[in-house]
Amino acid sequence: MYWPKGSVMTHTSRRQILRAASAAIATAQFPILGANDRIALGVVGLGGRGTDHLNYYADYPNDCRLAAVCDVSQTARERAVALVQKRVNYRPSEFSDMRALFDSKEIDAVTLPLPNHWHALATIWACQAGKDVYVEKPASHNLFEAVQMVAAARKYQRMVQVGSQGRSITHKQRAMQLLREGMIGQVYHARGLCYRRRFSIGHAPDAPPPAGLDWDRFLGPAQMKPYSRNKYAYNWHWFWDTGNGDIGNQGVHEMDICLWGTQQGGWPLSVTSTGGKYIWKDDQQTPNTQHAVFDFGEAQLSFDVRNLPTPPEGLLPMKRRSFIGNIFYGDLGFLVIDPDGFQVYQSTLKTLSPEQAAMPDTQRGEKYEKILDEKAVEGDEEATKPHMKNFLDGVRSRDYRKLNADIAIGARAASFCHLANISQRLGRTLRVSRSTGRFLDSEEANALYSRDYREPYVVPTVV
Repeated sequence: MYWPKGSVMTHTSRRQILRAASAAIATAQFPILGANDRIALGVVGLGGRGTDHLNYYADYPNDCRLAAVCDVSQTARERAVALVQKRVNYRPSEFSDMRALFDSKEIDAVTLPLPNHWHALATIWACQAGKDVYVEKPASHNLFEAVQMVAAARKYQRMVQVGSQGRSITHKQRAMQLLREGMIGQVYHARGLCYRRRFSIGHAPDAPPPAGLDWDRFLGPAQMKPYSRNKYAYNWHWFWDTGNGDIGNQGVHEMDICLWGTQQGGWPLSVTSTGGKYIWKDDQQTPNTQHAVFDFGEAQLSFDVRNLPTPPEGLLPMKRRSFIGNIFYGDLGFLVIDPDGFQVYQSTLKTLSPEQAAMPDTQRGEKYEKILDEKAVEGDEEATKPHMKNFLDGVRSRDYRKLNADIAIGARAASFCHLANISQRLGRTLRVSRSTGRFLDSEEANALYSRDYREPYVVPTVV
């Protein structure tokens, strides 16, 4: 570096040189975007949710360019190329192998609307290739993967946003702020409600994969098994090798809100989950009815999944056949929240007079008064677009703390779903290490901490 004649090289200037040199090395390997540069984006996974991603990102032409698409299905790739050409009037590059897309010097970031069992490995590969990542929920397929994804994001200094778009919904942000400010006092119990009406998937026989589908790559980290219609498309959610049931599908959104609102750090002391698959006689492996309780000692989190007919709970009216939301209970009242907004009720006996304190409980006349009823603002219910905009802004800022759902947040929500599923599958309460998240005194439970990966699709122990 050239220094002007007569200048003095101070300790500060030495640090500046070192920073500049480090930045130059980092930039040479992983180029840093300018404020006006469009982010070259690759979309990996082109099913129903992948189509959503293409359409959402196409609405941000000044922020990103849909540079490449990738899928194991030739039909899906052809459909995606045609969609991109229609929406933005140019043709993206086409890949059948995600690793080839990750290696492309033309790609800055990737978005991964993939099946759950691919989330971790694809994210880690992308981070290792220097790409920033938007990965759909749940962040991981198992507990081990959640840890490795965070490690990869930090090691390679990548921006990794999880598709927990509730973090970008205005009325949910407002409700969480009120909880932090003590609107209902100390929160001692949070409930997550996932009443998503679904129907039996029936039986589908094994069959040859459709023409143009690479079944081996679709299975990836999962063990090889014959193709069937029920193991592909959306129904992969209901098989343990590829999905996590509805608690890890829809439920992970409400699980994240539970954790956000309780302000409980670390792991629970124990988890108890019961339930099963009732009524339906079909190929599905995961429960359609599930109840989970997480004990933190000083507070409790409970979660309910029901795919069969069920009424809503709380005080919000039933407006749809599915009811998803959260209820927070504090010592001064309660808060109910769903996609339409939230309501806050406070106890009329927040402060007792000496006379009231001396009365029997039944004579105090306690009531709960509605003090707040906030509706969702327009666009809140479909918050994926602003969540993606937050990701694109994070790619430019290079500060993962500005991501609304950084990988550490999404991985934690997914991990609580995994804890519940392991307890339900083993049929008993499990004690958990509050420092590591490992199970205490249960080799059988710890055996489900990770999975038996299939070469070469192995999530590494060192990322």
